[in-house]
Amino acid sequence: MPVSNASPAPAVAWLIDENRQALSQLCELVARLDAEDYALPAGADGRHTLGKHVRHIIDHYEALLAGRAVGNVLDYERRRREADLEGSPRLAVRRIEAIMAGLTELADADIDQAWSLRYPVDTQRLDLEMTTSLGRELAFLTSHTVHHMAIIGLLAEQRGHALPEAFGVHPSTLRHWQRQTSSWSCVSGA
Repeated sequence: MPVSNASPAPAVAWLIDENRQALSQLCELVARLDAEDYALPAGADGRHTLGKHVRHIIDHYEALLAGRAVGNVLDYERRRREADLEGSPRLAVRRIEAIMAGLTELADADIDQAWSLRYPVDTQRLDLEMTTSLGRELAFLTSHTVHHMAIIGLLAEQRGHALPEAFGVHPSTLRHWQRQTSSWSCVSGA
């Protein structure tokens, strides 16, 4: 339930906006990358790439949008894991843009709209099914996306790509920084 006195629809719009802002930053970076940088292995065992992290983010959003289409049933474990997304920055940009459009279509939904989340608990294909909400899943996706963007940012900077200061920083941290700067300005101006 929203903490503010705002109606549910604007609250969903705020969460969607946070997700769209993160995805927009990601899209801007991916659009600047060539396929070689995008798929270049990193890490001690070479299993990390910018493309794999981007694909992982895309998979989660597409799971949400697919869940909406099947009666608000969400299953992050049954993602597509499409290898082409790991090697093609152009394809990733198109998919991110489609996701942003899909999120916009959710703007009138109720933040407390009940969803069912399937989560596997063992190798025998036993899934727990629990109740969640659209708002909770949008909040999760913001955190999940920003977490992976922080990793993407490190990898991109190691390859010489300049990033905005806010890239891979959670909106709550950005708000904190803004409050700190505002309060410091008030103190120093006295």
